[in-house]
Amino acid sequence: MSQQMSVSRPFLRRGWRAWFQVRGRHVGYIAFALNRLTGLGLVLYLILHLMVLSLLTRGPNAWDAFVRLAKSPLFLLLDGILLFGILFHGLNGVRVVLVSMGIGVRRHKELFWALMGLAALLLLGGVWGMWHV
Repeated sequence: MSQQMSVSRPFLRRGWRAWFQVRGRHVGYIAFALNRLTGLGLVLYLILHLMVLSLLTRGPNAWDAFVRLAKSPLFLLLDGILLFGILFHGLNGVRVVLVSMGIGVRRHKELFWALMGLAALLLLGGVWGMWHV
C-alpha cells in the first residue's frame, strides 16, 4: 500500500537547472528562486568573511594589506552585489512572513514590487555611500 508522490519525471530530470529557467514563470516563482540563490550567496559570504577575519591573527600588516585591497573598485562592486543579496533576501523574507501570517495574501505581487522598490532605493543609497564616502 505505498503511494507514489505525483512528481513528473521531466521535472526530476531538470534538477538544479530548473531554478534558472524563469521564462514563462510567475513573479512568485522568480522571487522564490532568487531567495534561494541569495541565501546560498549569503552563506558563502559568511564563510569568506570568517576566513578574512582570520587575517587579524596574522598581525596588523596582513590586515592593513587586506583593507587596502577592500577599498579597490572590484571589492566595492562585490560589496554592492552583497548589499543587493542582503536587501533582496531580507525584504523578500519579510514578504514571505507577512503572507504566511495572512497579511497581504490577495496582493502579494504588489507587496513584492513595493518591497523591491524599497530595496532598490536602499541599494542606490548604499552604493552611493560606498563610492562617495
